Amino acid sequence: MSTSSTWTVTGMTCAHCEASVREEIGELPGVESVTADHASGAVVVTSAEPLDRSAVEAAVAEAGYELA
Repeated sequence: MSTSSTWTVTGMTCAHCEASVREEIGELPGVESVTADHASGAVVVTSAEPLDRSAVEAAVAEAGYELA
């Protein structure tokens, strides 16, 4: 059974930003899908297991943004 979590990412300003965040988070083990909205900063992640905040934070940082 999948789990869904919503995170807030600061600093995204365009579709390219969204794509960078989706790509980095999408590489985390167990991630099934990622959607990002730069206007609200919302990032919704569906994964096989709940994700560790530090792993998501590291992926977001790798994309060049911050987890709120």
